[in-house]
Amino acid sequence: MSLKLSDTVPNFVQDSTEGKLDFYEWAGDSWVILFSHPKDYTPVCTTELGAVARLKPEFDKRGVKVLGLSVDPVDSHHGWAKDIAETQGTALNYPLIADHDRSVATTLDLIHPNASDTNTVRTVLVIDSAKKLRMTLTYPASTGRNFPELLRVIDSLQLTDNHKVATPSDWKQGEDVIIVPSVSDEEAKKLFPDGWTTHKPYLRTTRQPGAKTAA
Repeated sequence: MSLKLSDTVPNFVQDSTEGKLDFYEWAGDSWVILFSHPKDYTPVCTTELGAVARLKPEFDKRGVKVLGLSVDPVDSHHGWAKDIAETQGTALNYPLIADHDRSVATTLDLIHPNASDTNTVRTVLVIDSAKKLRMTLTYPASTGRNFPELLRVIDSLQLTDNHKVATPSDWKQGEDVIIVPSVSDEEAKKLFPDGWTTHKPYLRTTRQPGAKTAA
C-alpha cells in the first residue's frame, strides 16, 4: 500500500531489539517518529541512530516515541548496537525493528524498487496520537538525515493542531506565526488579543501562542 498524509498507519507486530513489538500497543497515545534504514552496519545509518539516541530527550519532551527499522534480524541489530555505542558515544535507547521478512517495510511502502528491491529506503514517518500519518520524508542512501529539522516539524504540527495558525518558512519554536486565512479579523481579535501585523489581507503574522515574552 502507499500511505498518504492523514491516512491511518496500519498496525503491525514484529520482532525488535526490545522484544516482540505490537505497534499500536507500544505507541499508545503518543506521537511516533519511525525511521527506516537500508541494512545493518551501514556507515551513514550508524551516525543517524546515534544522533537520535542523543536527541531522545527532545522527542520525549514533545510526547514523541522513537522507533527505528532495519531489515536484518535481532541478533544483527544487537551487534550493530555495540558499534553505535562505541563510535557515536551513545547507546541505543529506543527499539529497532528487525524487519527480516520485509513485512513492515512492505506495509509502510518503504521499499522503492528502483533504488533497491530488497532494502528499505531511508524514510521518516511522523505519526500522531490518532495513528494518522502527518509527515513523510525520504532521503537518498548517501545523505544523512537532519533530525533537528524533524523536531522543528513536530513543533509546527503540534502547535498548528491546537491553534488556528500556520508556520512560515524556516520557522523555529518561539518565532512569529501566520494566522490562517480562514480566520476573520473579528475572530482573530478574540484568538490573538495581543494583535497582529497585516502584510497582505491573506498574510497576517502574530506572536506564537503560548510563547514566552522576552524579559
